[in-house]
Amino acid sequence: MTTIANRPMNPSRAIAAAAIAIALCAAAACGSEKPAPAPPTERSPAAAPPTERVVGPLSEADAKSLATMNDKVRDYIDLHDKIEKELPKLPDQASPQQIDRNQRLFEQKMREARKGAKAGDIFTAEARPVIVKLLAEVFSSPEGKALKASIMDENPKDIAHKVNGRYPDTVPLSTVPPKVLQAMPRLSEDMEYRFIGDDLILLDTHAHIIADFIEDALPK
Repeated sequence: MTTIANRPMNPSRAIAAAAIAIALCAAAACGSEKPAPAPPTERSPAAAPPTERVVGPLSEADAKSLATMNDKVRDYIDLHDKIEKELPKLPDQASPQQIDRNQRLFEQKMREARKGAKAGDIFTAEARPVIVKLLAEVFSSPEGKALKASIMDENPKDIAHKVNGRYPDTVPLSTVPPKVLQAMPRLSEDMEYRFIGDDLILLDTHAHIIADFIEDALPK
């Protein structure tokens, strides 16, 4: 079984995430404009069983390879949750500025806790080729061109990115079609797949940092 932590949505986190988005938009009024967030990608279609993808069932070898990534994601989520619980409690009527400061403190603490993190720490060497293969199969389907076009439509192709780096506030997020999500291992509520150019990134949506990425994951 190759599931990644797939917990039900925590209402308080959903509210906090929405509040953070509001805070960032409010901050834009005092400076540069910030784009509206793209739809969240953490929910894979219900029709995607843990061992099956839209491209078909996984081989035993591929399932074992993805399991190495699953373990790393769980470790990351454990760290994420631990640090989140240590953050100062926000007042019930927190201002956008207070929410933004809280989020940036979370970002800072996650970065400090993962000092030395590098590409491949979560997208393991075993999992990376399997993910690239799954994506290649999705995009080789008859609707593959349309799927890729929808990703590239608002794709932030030319921004520099690195593990543990903040995703720029003023840069839009790429959309990720459901069929692409269904081909991928499921994530927890705080993690999303996105694309920067042809690179697949794993975005921590609460800490707003890039947890890991795979270069050239999108087929040409």
